[in-house]
Amino acid sequence: MNSDWLNWAQRIQALAQAGITFTKDKYDMERYDELLAISAEMMACAKNLDAASVKETFVQQNGYQTPKIDVRGVVIKDNHILLVQEETDGTWALPGGYCEVGLSPAENIVKEIKEESGYDSKYERVLALFDTKKHRHPPHMFHFYKLVLHCTITGGTATTGVETSNVGFFSFDDLPPLSANRNTLEQFSIIRNQLNERQPYMD
Repeated sequence: MNSDWLNWAQRIQALAQAGITFTKDKYDMERYDELLAISAEMMACAKNLDAASVKETFVQQNGYQTPKIDVRGVVIKDNHILLVQEETDGTWALPGGYCEVGLSPAENIVKEIKEESGYDSKYERVLALFDTKKHRHPPHMFHFYKLVLHCTITGGTATTGVETSNVGFFSFDDLPPLSANRNTLEQFSIIRNQLNERQPYMD
C-alpha cells in the first residue's frame, strides 16, 4: 500500500473518531463506527496486521484525534552525537520517546536521556520539529510529530536502560544502522545544520 492509502486511512480514522466523540445521533454513531472499521481494515492491510486488533487500538483513542508527539534529544560531545542502540532490533536512534502527560517537553527529554543512556542532561533549545509524513519513516497507524531538542551533559555515565543495549557517540559522517521508525538519515543531516542555526527547523 502506498503512502496515499496510509494517509487516507489515518484521515478517515481521525474523522470517525471526531464524529464518535461529538455526535448525539445514534444513526450517525453507526456510520462513524463503520468508518472506523473501514480505516482499521485499510491500516491492517498496509501493515499486515489483524483488522480487529487495529480497530481495538483505534477504539481506545478517546476524544478528538490529534497528532502524537515524540521527543528526541541531541547531545554533542567532541563533534560526535549521542545515540542509543535499540534492544528490539539492534538499530540506533537518538534517545527519546513518547511525551508523557504531566511533563513538559524539556522534562520529558531529560528523563528519556537519563533512562536510555545513563547521562544527566540539561535542555538547551529546540532544534527541529519534524512531521513524520514528510520524511521516509515506515508506515505507522498514527500521525506523529518529532520534537528534536538540543541538550548538554551535566553528569552521569554511559549506562544502558530497559529498552537499550548500547550507548555511544558517533560522527555525523559515520553513523551506525539507524532505526527508521525513530529517525532518518535525512533528519540527521537537518539536525547537523541546525546546530549552527539560531531558528528551529519546522516542516
